[in-house]
Parts: sequence; structure tokens; C-alpha cells
Amino acid sequence: MLDVRFSSALTTLVFLGVAAEEGIAVVSSSQLAEHLNTNPSLVRKLLAPLVRDGLVDSVKGRTGGARLARSPQDIPLAEVYVSVIGDKPLWTCRPEGRHTCQVSAHTAGYFAELTERAEQAVLTTLGDQTLADAMHELRCTGHHHTRPAGPATGLTHTGGTRTQA
Repeated sequence: MLDVRFSSALTTLVFLGVAAEEGIAVVSSSQLAEHLNTNPSLVRKLLAPLVRDGLVDSVKGRTGGARLARSPQDIPLAEVYVSVIGDKPLWTCRPEGRHTCQVSAHTAGYFAELTERAEQAVLTTLGDQTLADAMHELRCTGHHHTRPAGPATGLTHTGGTRTQA
């Protein structure tokens, strides 16, 4: 099963960054859920490690919600990844069975080393990029998609830029 925590967290942070640029103080879990096509309960679970690690501030109360705790330039994507993924390995080796040959005796160790190298490559790549970089790329390279304004946000898209409805 594919893990969507990092992509969901990054999408959430991009949305919070855009909302902050547009003067929106906080975004509710319901609004974020609408953008992620999920439910508010899952959004709150996704936000928990981001709040714990100081990437997002949580504002309690009826008019509360979430907002970036730092500027997008000060949020490396590697930190987002580590926050939401934690110590879960990128890949997991199949459970070991009987060691019937040299291959079965060394597969787990080999796979652990391969996974470590791949995780370091991921962290190196993400460490070179910030949330501000992601926001810029999504705006400038056509990687973003246009969606109609939802009733909860009041944001609309016109010609690739967001405006208040």
C-alpha cells in the first residue's frame, strides 16, 4: 500500500502558505479536508505531527484552524517528510524465512542497506528544497490544477491566479 502522508502534508502546507499570502489567518480542518478530498478527522491526524514539530500552529476554538508556524522559506521539505513519516522505513523487507542458501541468508541485511541509501537520497533531495520552492514551482511550471472554489474557502481561480470570491 502506498503511503500518502508526505504528499498530503506537503499539499496541506502549500495550501496554508497560499492562504497566508492571501491574508487568511487560519484554515479549518474542514477546509483542508475539502482540498485533500478526505475527512476533517484524517486532516487533524495529519496535522498532529506537523504541530508537534513546529511546522504548523493550531488555533483552538470555534473560529480556529491551522496556519504555518514559520515562513515557507524556513520549512525544508526534508523536515516535513521526517515529521509525518517518522522512523517508518521507506521499504520493508519480506519477513525472513528459513535460510536455505546464501541469498536467503543475506537478503534482509542487503535490503536494509539499500533502504538506508534510498532514504538518504530522498532526504538529500528534499533537504535542498523548501516549501517556498514547492509553492513557486506549482505556480510557475503548470504542475497545479484548477479547481472550482469550495464554499468553505472563498478562493477561486482565474487565469492561474487565486482571487477572493
